Amino acid sequence: MENGQNGHNRGDGRPERALRSEAAGRVYGTNSGYRNLKAYQVAELLHDCTCRFCERYLPLSDRHHDQMVQSARSGYQNLAEGSEDSATSKKLEMNLTNVGRSSLGELEKDFVKHLKRRGLRKWEQEEPGFGEARALRPKTLEAAAAWVNRRGAPEPVEARAANLGAILAAQAHWLSERLMDRQARDFEAGGGFSERLYQARMAARVSGQNRQNGG
Repeated sequence: MENGQNGHNRGDGRPERALRSEAAGRVYGTNSGYRNLKAYQVAELLHDCTCRFCERYLPLSDRHHDQMVQSARSGYQNLAEGSEDSATSKKLEMNLTNVGRSSLGELEKDFVKHLKRRGLRKWEQEEPGFGEARALRPKTLEAAAAWVNRRGAPEPVEARAANLGAILAAQAHWLSERLMDRQARDFEAGGGFSERLYQARMAARVSGQNRQNGG
């Protein structure tokens, strides 16, 4: 019996992909999974950073607290859902990716607004802090927090956290736009689910006729 718990292992402790037949590949296409998308990885980390930021600097009674957390959640969740839905609907994939992109753009604005409300300075691109934060590319929340709380930094911790949040949001927004660009090119090249269904059925019909004819 093969299911999520009792399927065959690939040798690394993880079960084999359930949709692994050649037919599934022809009908549903290929997808390496949303966790391998750079846009999703940055957006998910951004969500963790945003939640910690709001816990520390925004009371629950402040409407910006819920607004920022919801934007962060929408960003990474819609990228994931779009990737998951790509097998049967390219239109839905692109729509959800766009929703995620929009949420990430709103979150960047919210971090910038927080700096303004608190009388803190937004870093300009030519400043050392901006360049350092943009090149940081933290893989974990702990790595991001260590940079924000670094001893001897010239800026207040809150300013460093908000500026890093804005920069991560801008990076995730840009990566989601790149993802949308790739989705558009993939659609032009390979079409959508309905086209794959038709092509797979026609190929199966031709193959069956060839077998009947001894080909």
